[in-house]
Amino acid sequence: MISQKLEQALNEQIAYEMQSANLYLSMAFYFEKEGFSGFSNWMKKQSEEEMDHAFQMATYLIKRGGTALVSPVTAPVKQSWESPLAAFEDTYKHECSVSARIDALHDLALSENDKATQDFCWQFVREQVEEEATASGIVDRIRKMGDNAIFNLDQQYGSRK
Repeated sequence: MISQKLEQALNEQIAYEMQSANLYLSMAFYFEKEGFSGFSNWMKKQSEEEMDHAFQMATYLIKRGGTALVSPVTAPVKQSWESPLAAFEDTYKHECSVSARIDALHDLALSENDKATQDFCWQFVREQVEEEATASGIVDRIRKMGDNAIFNLDQQYGSRK
């Protein structure tokens, strides 16, 4: 049985993952409109990944005897960016915020002495290291390569499956 505190925290994280999916879907639409179909595909995949995280958390919560809730998800405040670089800078910042939330969730599981939830959170901690590194790497590549290479990068990141 999962504690009430952890159930509430997991439900808040489920909502945040769904909000993240909306943010990345918004970015996908922005990129598509601007003619960057590769970046758009990358963001669609990112959106799907965030929804998958929400499903994983809900399934885990239910298996532990909790109730998974679907909370209202609002449209992202920002719906367009001045450049692909700006969008990926926001992606990196957002992934850092997700990491902080996952760390806090793990800390709560630790304080509740819930080893199963601590272990469950570790998979997301490891994934967040990769997600931050990927977003940071894209930002670095765009900065180093400049606008002249943006369409090549768009093609490259469009191959994400």
